[in-house]
Amino acid sequence: MPLYEHVFIARQDLSNAQAEGLIEHFSTVLSDNGGKVVDQEYWGVKTMAYKINKNRKGHYAFLRTDAPAPAVQEMERLMRLHEDVMRVLTIKVEGHEEGPSVQMQKRDDRDDRRRERR
Repeated sequence: MPLYEHVFIARQDLSNAQAEGLIEHFSTVLSDNGGKVVDQEYWGVKTMAYKINKNRKGHYAFLRTDAPAPAVQEMERLMRLHEDVMRVLTIKVEGHEEGPSVQMQKRDDRDDRRRERR
């Protein structure tokens, strides 16, 4: 099956638990349609470069999936209809990279730098 990477941004006024609940919800939609989630990451609340629907910040989530195209289309359709999801990006990839995403690696590097300064 084709491999995909998805990033979506949820509204900033959701709690962390609600944002992670969205990840679980869309993972379930994908698995119900014959796909599977290889990896998922919750990146937290981040400031956006510009306002989207009067929001300056949003909850970012990342999914790596192995799913047929109809399953991905259904998940994207439901994401776009969901009132808490502001943006969706899906990319078809040749293969998934091992380990955490670049976004999570940056956070780890920042933590290491803070420890070195002390």
